This record gives sequence, structure tokens and C-alpha cells, in this order.
Amino acid sequence: MPWVKKFLVILFASMLIGIGINGFIVPFHLIDGGVIGLSLLVKYIWHVKVGLTILVVSLPIYVMAWIYFRKYFYNSVHGLLVSSIIIDLCAPLRTVIRAPEWVSALVGGLLVGSGIGIMLRNKTPTGGADLLAQFISFKTSINVGLIIFLFDGIVILLASLVIPPEALMYSALTICAIGFTTYIWTYRMNH
Repeated sequence: MPWVKKFLVILFASMLIGIGINGFIVPFHLIDGGVIGLSLLVKYIWHVKVGLTILVVSLPIYVMAWIYFRKYFYNSVHGLLVSSIIIDLCAPLRTVIRAPEWVSALVGGLLVGSGIGIMLRNKTPTGGADLLAQFISFKTSINVGLIIFLFDGIVILLASLVIPPEALMYSALTICAIGFTTYIWTYRMNH
């Protein structure tokens, strides 16, 4: 039963993401790029649930995926749904785990990056900005990595208007940890 294995992988990876976000990133108002970062920013400003915001922000992207890239839609929609639900179910961890800010930035990034990497390694991305970047790259021939970098930069610039400079500094550590860990988990995919 390959679907059972895939579901368990998605569940485990979503737990890592949920623990990373709620146990380590949110308590210090740290930020990430992409849809997760945008959802964290909405959380800090309007106190809306992170997972719910990820779903709402991703909805137009998934409508485009349904129309233009149906295979990608089928491969990623369950990752989006499960991870969004698990992120919100892990919200009570915000008051349970207490670590210094730099430890939280690092551990949160490692957990989120591992969750994303495990999903990508099992061909179940959570979609979001990566999917939108693929659409734009497909239509314009601009490198997908550059587009993701620009999306992340826009989220960080918006965050700089809301979160304190010290949180931005620690967010850089979080973003580096997410990127590094995702890279490690997906390294063998292209080699």
C-alpha cells in the first residue's frame, strides 16, 4: 500500500514543520520566506492561524495548478492540506517549549527544513510560492530559483516593517537553516 506510506511520510514531515513553526519560530516572531513567511507575518499582525492562512494564500495557486498543471496539483494538494492542519494543531506548543532565541531560530529552521525536505524527497511538495515560481518560470523563462529568491525577499522586506530588527537577524538564521536542511534532504534527488 504505497498510499499508506506516503500518508505517513506527509504526517511525519508535517509534524516536523508544525513543531518547528509553533515551538520555535512563532514564540520569537521569527519569519521565513514564501507562503509560510507570509502566513507568519499575517499571524503576527492579525493573529490569524498560520495553517489556515497557508491554505487561503495557496488557494489561487492551487486553482492555477488544477487548470494548468494537474499532475502537480494531485502530487501536492494532500501535502498542503495535512501540513496546514498539523501546523494549527501544534499551536499549543508555543507556550510549552522555551529555548534561547538563537537556539529557537536554529532548531525551528532545522525542523521546518527537514519537514519540507522530506516532503520534496517523497515528491509531495506543499506547493505555495514554489509552485507559483514554477508557473512564472514556465511562462517567462526566468530561473525558478531567482523567482523564489525574489518572493522570499519581498516577504522579508514586508516583515522588516513589522518585526523588530533583532527578530530579523534571528530570522536570517532560521532561513539559512531551512535552506540548508532542505538542500541536505533533497541533495540526492538531482544527482
